Amino acid sequence: MEKKLPSAVLFICTLNAIRSPMAAALMHASHGAKTYVASAGIRAGDPDPFVGLIMDEVGLDLTRHRPHSIDDLADSAFDLAITLSPEADAYARDMAKTMAIEVEYWPTPDPSSAQGSREQILESYREVRRGLEKKLKERFG
Repeated sequence: MEKKLPSAVLFICTLNAIRSPMAAALMHASHGAKTYVASAGIRAGDPDPFVGLIMDEVGLDLTRHRPHSIDDLADSAFDLAITLSPEADAYARDMAKTMAIEVEYWPTPDPSSAQGSREQILESYREVRRGLEKKLKERFG
């Protein structure tokens, strides 16, 4: 069910290396003119080499993304936090106890744990991207 578009959305995952930057880039591409979009991790990870490749396939450039943590954010006034990992969900629910922020959990697998050939690993990243695209469309239209 499509809900009202919030004015500011924060995507949170564990390391801000794969899932949350992908979700933020996809959301920004579709609704960036109407809402402020950011991403962060519970802690900052290292850049992931496959994210840029996978997002480039849909015309989005994440090659310059550098993972950062929630503590690194300049702004903390978000209407909605969308969490993509169990750790991020627990963290955001603790945040919501002292902040006026709605939290939604979108369980999203971590494609960095995929094994197999390079193409099989890339396909696991594509599956995450497609899953996020689907959830964004269902949630925000």
